[in-house]
Amino acid sequence: MKAPLSLALALLVSSTLGVQARQATTPQPPPAARQAAQPTPGTAKGVDAPPDYVIGPDDVLDVIVWREKELSTDVKVRPDGKVSLPLLNDVQAAGLTPEEFRLALTEAAAKFVEDPSVTVIVKQINSRMVFVMGEVVKPGTYPLTAPTTVLQMLALAGGPTTYAKLDEIGVVRTVGGKTTRHLFNYKDVTRGRKMEQNIVLRPGDTVIVP
Repeated sequence: MKAPLSLALALLVSSTLGVQARQATTPQPPPAARQAAQPTPGTAKGVDAPPDYVIGPDDVLDVIVWREKELSTDVKVRPDGKVSLPLLNDVQAAGLTPEEFRLALTEAAAKFVEDPSVTVIVKQINSRMVFVMGEVVKPGTYPLTAPTTVLQMLALAGGPTTYAKLDEIGVVRTVGGKTTRHLFNYKDVTRGRKMEQNIVLRPGDTVIVP
């Protein structure tokens, strides 16, 4: 009975040594590489916001507080410019850049979390809109997610119809309660003349094609 038991023990030791030998010869990633493989805050993707972007009503943001799931959530900016977050309650967002909003959230979260790491990702930009009316193929509301000229916006709207008065197109803009109208002659601009009429649009502008 002793001989079979001794043989079994010998096989067990041999198998264990073999596994250890294979583990020793298998290359292991360095600690830095293993750490880099771990998820980090801010890995979620959002939209490419323009350089002058500030948060506005109806925008959708992804707030991530590292290792604090109860504080991390998608939020929509309310008409009053605030968002509601767990524990933090109402926080002002409209009028701030994403970085300014991140700093505000970091300060607020510090009351509940030690050394919080906060990331703000812009998921949808709904506050930067341009309105296109009149004789275009596709009138409607268009998001302004990148610098866009009048000519480019008309192209997005499918271009003027055959009935459009191409020399009477206007851009209505309100700044500080004052409304102005910028003229745009489609024929001139498309022929490379009076290019100063091809202004860069701003959120809230209305392009009217009579």
